[in-house]
Amino acid sequence: MSERVRVMLTEEEVDRRIQEVADQINKDYEGKSLHLVCVLKGGVFFMCELAKRLTMSVSLDFMSVSSYGDDTKSSGIVRIVKDLDQPLAGKEVLVVEDIIDSGRTLSYLLQILKDRQPAAVKLCTLLDKPDRRVVDVKVDYCCFEIPDEFVVGYGLDYAQKYRNLPYIGVMEFDD
Repeated sequence: MSERVRVMLTEEEVDRRIQEVADQINKDYEGKSLHLVCVLKGGVFFMCELAKRLTMSVSLDFMSVSSYGDDTKSSGIVRIVKDLDQPLAGKEVLVVEDIIDSGRTLSYLLQILKDRQPAAVKLCTLLDKPDRRVVDVKVDYCCFEIPDEFVVGYGLDYAQKYRNLPYIGVMEFDD
């Protein structure tokens, strides 16, 4: 089977939209500190670009959860691979995710984080696939809603490949 990547969103489109979302976050959190929680691995590319555009005091932490393995569909089984290094109590928390698909992973993760008693938890995602949603998740900041296609680039991968693409592309397979 051969594979190729078709461009869905150019590097320029992604860059422009991240700036627009950062501008909104800057308004919403003016005068406050913000603790960004990155969902690894895919979210790190987006979080770095977003954080560079934020004007408030920002701290960072990382969490790794898995529900995909090497497949193109979520297994629905969520595992915490790496937990946070810092406590969340009393902090304004913004979870930064690369993509929201079924909502299972984020629903599980958000509940875990809320149980740690932050001042508030909000969610920011680069991509949202609302057509795939099976668990309701409130997205506070979204760069792009996309159709139900398997995408790569800008941190998103297929079997650990294509994360480094500077754009969002659609995986296409030939038998």
